[in-house]
Amino acid sequence: MTVRTVIRRPIITEKANFLKEKQNKYVFEVDRNSNKIEIAKAIQELFKVTVEDVRTYITHGKTKTRGRFRGRRPDWKRAVVQLKAGDSIEFFEGA
Repeated sequence: MTVRTVIRRPIITEKANFLKEKQNKYVFEVDRNSNKIEIAKAIQELFKVTVEDVRTYITHGKTKTRGRFRGRRPDWKRAVVQLKAGDSIEFFEGA
């Protein structure tokens, strides 16, 4: 996998902003088949920072109803990445 296929997009929510400010942790949506080592290498290569810890979990898709038809959104994987003290990702600074 390439760096761009491992990291899909950053997650910007109230909880993610709290983690960024208080604990220097950043949240990303990642490829479902990627592992923690691939995620850490991709973050280090893409943003030129030092990754200390990666925690991942699967977020299950919601069930949605449209009229009489029911469907499900797909499951996706989320990664919480802790950076070395002093490092930051500029992409999140404006958020």
